[in-house]
Amino acid sequence: MSNYAVEIENVSKLYRLGEVGTGTISHDINRWWKRIRGKEDPYLKLGQDNKREEKGGQYVWALKDVNFNVEKGQVLGIIGKNGAGKSTLLKLLSRVTAPTTGHIKAKGRIASLLEVGTGFHPELTGRENVFLNGAILGMTKQEIRRKFDEIVDFSGVEKYIDTPVKRYSSGMYVRLAFGVAAHLESEILIVDEVLAVGDAEFQAKCLDKMGSVSHGEGRTVLFVSHNMGAVKNLCDSSVLMERGTVKSSGNTSEIIEQYLSGDSDVERFKIWKGNERPGDENVRLNKIQVVDKNGRFDNSITTNDDVTIEIHYDIFKEVKDLRIVANVMSYDGGEVFTTSDFNYQHSNRVRTPGTYVSKFTIPARILTSMKYHISVDIDIPMVQAIVMSQLVSFSVEELIFNELGLTLASRPSGVIHPVYPWSVEKTN
Repeated sequence: MSNYAVEIENVSKLYRLGEVGTGTISHDINRWWKRIRGKEDPYLKLGQDNKREEKGGQYVWALKDVNFNVEKGQVLGIIGKNGAGKSTLLKLLSRVTAPTTGHIKAKGRIASLLEVGTGFHPELTGRENVFLNGAILGMTKQEIRRKFDEIVDFSGVEKYIDTPVKRYSSGMYVRLAFGVAAHLESEILIVDEVLAVGDAEFQAKCLDKMGSVSHGEGRTVLFVSHNMGAVKNLCDSSVLMERGTVKSSGNTSEIIEQYLSGDSDVERFKIWKGNERPGDENVRLNKIQVVDKNGRFDNSITTNDDVTIEIHYDIFKEVKDLRIVANVMSYDGGEVFTTSDFNYQHSNRVRTPGTYVSKFTIPARILTSMKYHISVDIDIPMVQAIVMSQLVSFSVEELIFNELGLTLASRPSGVIHPVYPWSVEKTN
């Protein structure tokens, strides 16, 4: 008997764009007739790969021939660009939808958190939704009662537990939803990028909980995230997805390095136009660029250069508490530092419609010689994630140590080189 909690064999998912079903009675009859005769669906051959930049075609393979297994008690990271098929795969695992071809075998009950408020009824209170959501996940009333106090304490919504959840913020929603999914006694926990809605303290709390349910309770966790630091800290193994297929799998550090370094789209600048711009009806991202001290990005950056990161975006409706976040990572996905413009706004934190640029500068001689990646997010803290993990990258070349007459072997270790003033005094 295998020790796998989840087995995914030749799984594919085909969607028809803009339609439900095949779109015509003749197609539906043809598909039904082939099926009862044991033949292959004739429309499976019509699908094209999921390439967002290509236009045309009615059928798209959101997933194509996906194969991998997850061992019991394993925390598996699933990473990839937007549109790679990660969320579709989780929906298949959660039985929200069925695969077009292939088989998925899961041993044990599955608790999933795919989006804010999954399984919640807006008219019911938080207390009622805990019992409702627990029942949906296959738990008995006794199990839910036993865990109820832990769920409420973890989520931090005790004051509002008897208030209808339609009055909750997105942050309160996700706190309670994650609390239910993580504390009830399911064997498999599936978590999508919904944690991006939470603040840093809550995200750390969730990561600690996922680590404890895996290593302490032996439960299996599948974790989708664009936060490479979180994936690296939580997951020993990861799967890299690209255009609906599994590109590679293995050690998390190696997979993250492959994802960040091997992506030809990750350069020192990115420009979007029209409806392709990431965002929503309120905010859309136009451009991200990394420039040197002269405001150029067409020459190399050295350790003697200031590095400026510029994020250009449009605001269409007045918005309050908008935050632009930049997470600077090393070439292997290690987090160097995170910064945002949240505390550098007007006192009322309201941005009116218009075109904006948020930028910050990393001083010269701080960064060591290596490749860096910057992940840019736009959100309203604890309320809404608007743009998630748009990547740019840049490389820094050594200069300062050569000027000082030092060899590279003399270079201090570490990802960054802060300049700390020292004093030397003779005390006696």
